[in-house]
Amino acid sequence: MHPQKLGTRTAAGLAAALALATTTAQAQQPMDKMPGMAAAQPGTAQPASATGLVKAVDAAAGKVTLSHGPIKAFHWPPMTMTFQVRDKALFDRLVVGKTVDFDVVHEGGAYIVTAVH
Repeated sequence: MHPQKLGTRTAAGLAAALALATTTAQAQQPMDKMPGMAAAQPGTAQPASATGLVKAVDAAAGKVTLSHGPIKAFHWPPMTMTFQVRDKALFDRLVVGKTVDFDVVHEGGAYIVTAVH
């Protein structure tokens, strides 16, 4: 193989590896350390309201993934994330592809959907 081509491929591979490592490190950091994210105060049981698109539902695990708009009470930008669901009866309203209004609280380090409107 031509040495110059090998050097270009090696540089491209190293750049890709660095990008992956950076992305992985950001994904593993606590939410309040992510850019634009300020965590709700621990134990804040005041519900915050938001609107989101249901992306995935795992009723057996008690979780829903929502692509939501900004949640001003938590100082969050729009994003997609997985929430715990407090009451299994709420899964009747959580249908993949449906846009819902929901309430979420921060309790014990977890973000929990408490109501779906």
